[in-house]
Amino acid sequence: MSIQQEIKELFQQQVKEWPLLSKNFKGLETTKVRHFQFDGFSFNVQFNPSRIVSSAAKVDKQSIENRQCFLCSQNRPEEQRGLRYNDEYEILCNPFPIFREHFTIASKNHTPQAIGKDFHQMLDISRSLPEYMFFYNAPNCGASAPDHMHFQAGNRGLVPVEEEIITLKSHKGENIFKDKKLTLTAIDDGLRKFYLAESADKNAMEKIFKGIYQFSKSLKPDEDEPMLNILAWYNEAWQVMFFVRDKHRPWQYFAEGKDNILLSPASVDMGGTLITPLEKDFLNLQKTDITDIFKQVSLDEDAFKDGIAFMKRFLTGII
Repeated sequence: MSIQQEIKELFQQQVKEWPLLSKNFKGLETTKVRHFQFDGFSFNVQFNPSRIVSSAAKVDKQSIENRQCFLCSQNRPEEQRGLRYNDEYEILCNPFPIFREHFTIASKNHTPQAIGKDFHQMLDISRSLPEYMFFYNAPNCGASAPDHMHFQAGNRGLVPVEEEIITLKSHKGENIFKDKKLTLTAIDDGLRKFYLAESADKNAMEKIFKGIYQFSKSLKPDEDEPMLNILAWYNEAWQVMFFVRDKHRPWQYFAEGKDNILLSPASVDMGGTLITPLEKDFLNLQKTDITDIFKQVSLDEDAFKDGIAFMKRFLTGII
């Protein structure tokens, strides 16, 4: 049986056996969605009450130390089963899904969320499972389990940027580097700023990651891990988006009263699917709010240009 068949069988079994997953999976059938069109790209807003667990998660050091890690095998619900991927990772069904099939790929060891040594794992598993989009949230910009290394995956087609990337690349992209093996493009759509790497060569992709990692680390050297969101998928070649972040959460997240918007952008949000666990935010969110929030959490223009210059020097061997 292929890994693709095994993962689908795992999901089907877990929906039958695990009441929490079954309830939240069925809840996706009635999920409400609003659509916002911008200049050449779009955002979908999904009302998903079960995601309050992630959106409102306390990820400060004290809160993490005072709770058990829910990704460690000894702390998982009795009903939760896992599928061994390799000697280091295990595939788990996410009980608070955004996607029709939503998985967490967790390290077997309780080690901090740090992608520096494990980016190659993300490349390998995305190539093994091309039906899914894979994503990584750094501990300081979206990970609700910053103390345990993990990726996530969901069905392709839910995140708008996947279908819009050709248009964004041609109309809002700047070529950084291109040869027979690799293309690297910087894209600024007015709300988000990110770097798109495309290659069928694993070594080339790992080199790009090394450069992006070094650059993002240089922006906030006091942080243990760079502020990065990553979206990746494989279709004869990898397409990987690196969202280097400036801020974890916008001011609206902490505001009180009518100004409060419980939106904590992570990889899926950066890709254009905004997750709102509160109905009042789902109903009241406007284009101006989306624009303001994403301009806050994304790099400013000068830092983004610094990233372009850094990667040009890095890939031509100057750095």
